Formats: sequence, C-alpha cells, structure tokens
Amino acid sequence: MTTLTPILSDLWDTPRSWTLSAYEDAKGYQGLRTALKTDPGDLVTMVKDSGLRGRGGAGFPTGLKWSFLPPSDGGPRYLVVNADESEPGTCKDIPLMLANPHVLLEGVIITSLAIGCHHAFIYVRGEVVHVYRRLIAAVAEARAAGLVGTDILGSGFDLEITVHAGAGAYICGEETALLDSLEGRRGQPRLKPPFPAVAGLYARPTVVNNVESIASVPQIVRNGPEWFAGMGTERSKGHGLFSLSGHVAKPGQYEAPLGITFRELLDMAGGIRDGHRLKFWTPGGSSTPILTDEHIDVVLDYEAVGAAGSMLATRALQVFDETTSVVRCVSRWNDFYQHESCGKCTPCREGTYWMKEILHRLEAGQGSESDIDLLLDVAGNIEGRSFCALGDAAATPVKSGIAHFREEFEQGVHTPAWELFPYEANTVFGVAS
Repeated sequence: MTTLTPILSDLWDTPRSWTLSAYEDAKGYQGLRTALKTDPGDLVTMVKDSGLRGRGGAGFPTGLKWSFLPPSDGGPRYLVVNADESEPGTCKDIPLMLANPHVLLEGVIITSLAIGCHHAFIYVRGEVVHVYRRLIAAVAEARAAGLVGTDILGSGFDLEITVHAGAGAYICGEETALLDSLEGRRGQPRLKPPFPAVAGLYARPTVVNNVESIASVPQIVRNGPEWFAGMGTERSKGHGLFSLSGHVAKPGQYEAPLGITFRELLDMAGGIRDGHRLKFWTPGGSSTPILTDEHIDVVLDYEAVGAAGSMLATRALQVFDETTSVVRCVSRWNDFYQHESCGKCTPCREGTYWMKEILHRLEAGQGSESDIDLLLDVAGNIEGRSFCALGDAAATPVKSGIAHFREEFEQGVHTPAWELFPYEANTVFGVAS
C-alpha cells in the first residue's frame, strides 16, 4: 500500500478551508441533507455496517455504541464530542478542527439526528484557544445558514450545539471525567456502571465520541457504508489520520487506510533523519507499549498492533532514533502522568510518584540494582488497579521499556543518561549530525 487517502484532510490546503463556503464547495452538508430524509434507526445501521470504530483510542464500534442508548422515555439525551486531545504525541483532532470545523459540525448534526439528541456539546481542550474560537465561528456560520438551531433546513429537527472549553486537565480526556467537568464539577472519573449510555451528562443517556469518529460520519452517509468498509482490513475498516513525529525527515499528518504498515508510512515521511537508524517507536501515543525496529513491518490495524504487544490507539507514531535514551523518554512520559493524575485512586496517585522517583534516580545514574525490579513491581501494582486508564497509561511504557531495553535501565545504576545519550545528539533542531 503506497497511496494516501485524503478524505478528512482533503480541504486542509484549500484557501480559507475553515469557512462554510469552502466546505460546501467540496460537497459539504450533502450528507446531512441525505440524513434528514433517512430514518434515525437506518442511520445507526449505516454506521454499524460501515465498520467505523472509535478513533479516540479504544477502537469500540461506533454504531454499536450508539445502539446502547435505552429506548426514548421522552426526556433529553445528549451527544458529547471529546475534543480534549492531550495524549503526548497525538495531534490529529486539533488540526482537523482548525482546518475544517464544518466536517465535525456536520457529523455532530447527523449523529444527533440518529440518536435523538437536541443539544450536543463539543468539549475542547482549554489551551487551544484558536481552535475554540474557530469552532464558535463555525457554529455561528452554520446557524446563520439554517444548519443549526430550530427547524434545520425545514426538516422540523432542532439542535443546539455548545462549544465548551475545558481547563487543561489531561484526565478530562476520560469520558466520565469529561462529563463531570462539563457539569461544572472537578474532572474525575466516575465509577462504572452506570455507563454514559444509560446515565451520562446530567444523568441522562449520552453518547461520547472522539472528534475523528464523528467527523467520519458525513462521508459514510454521503458515500454509503460499503465505500467506507472497502478501505482498511477485515476487522479494522476505513481510513484514519496517522501522526508521525520525532526523528523522521518529514513529520506530519498522513491519512491512510487502516492496514498500512509502519514501514510504508515511514517511507512516506522520508524515513529516519539522515545518518541515523530507528531505535523504538510508539504506535498510539505515549500510553501505548513501545515497539522497536523489529516491528517496522507491523500492519497498523487494531488486531495486528495488539498481536505485536501494543495498541493502535490514537495512531500517534512517535519515532526515536539511536540517540534517544529510553530511560529519559519513559521518565518524561511518567512525569506527565504523575502531574496529570487526578489523585482519586491510590494506585495511580501514589504509584506514579514512586515511579517518578525511581526513574529520576536511574536517569541520573544514581539507581540501585534493586530499582528495576522495584519499578516493575510498582508498575504491576498500578496496571489494572486504577480507577481509569491513566494508571495503565503510566505503567505500560515503563514495563515495555524495560522489556525491550533493560540494559539501559541497568546502566542507570552507574552512568547518567545524559552521558550515554547527550542532549545535543538527540535534538531535532540542533546542529549535530
């Protein structure tokens, strides 16, 4: 496979791509016009048949998630778009909303029609003020054109869309913590069950989906589920945005069918920077177990990456060459998770701090021979025991880092990482070769 599929990213290089006129010139909102003439149940079936899986990391079938909503009882139900993109290495939803906010809005309207929602929310990460403003402007444009508000396009369907800016907490990427934050409470994960489909926002049935998942819906409705299912692999269908960063010649967004290999994407990105070789990489952001150069031909779909010992997740491919210290890299990731832990549960609150102390000792060359086993023990007591997936996110890079590069952690007993891997050799923007 050597061909990219610019679908969600098709307009990104169009002048003023974020405007309603640019989107409509590219057949935007045609899917909505089709959806308004389609039975809501058929829309859910259409998304099910397409094979679309959640693009936020978990990969759960999107249409199936919608179908979990209980029968209508006459009360409100909600759609919440998770735009709190904050996983280190992940950078697909923010450029998507910035370059083409209307594809997300069209997806929101169609999804709301399918699930019987009349008030949808887009929860945006607080730091990206430029994206927040662009979404608000796009909603205003859509409202002026009769695409949002009362009696959309004369169909009798009403929908309000609220764009909400969070306060910059990583934990609010977890769907129930996001809901608590949206309700004005401290963002902390809820005990499940009940799941959001039964008791979500304001204790009402709620669908929570990622930006890319919802933005994929208009094309499915416009082109048909068979079109979408014709891309990808048997169990991982469709296309997706792959974010390549790190020691590659041409970092950026590459939209391709699921099932492309890492080697093919790396070749498209110009390969590893000149004079260097691949050492390790993450297939789905810093919370996924790292893979090495031995996995360069792994197929990038949910099943194959899982079989290789990692997770496809957000398709954030962080690429590192031989100048990188695994100890230093894992330590920085853990610093992030320790800082962002909400503190609700003991394994995550205490465990990430203990791992931080151990990793800093090893990075400074001041560790002890027992520190590596202690680190594995702490990680093992966090993984699967925390209230939400943040604990797992902190533990998995530690465990996979030691599994693949234990000798580097052992060197932390006597030699600082900055001596073994000097900063000036590792930097992307330095003068070192």
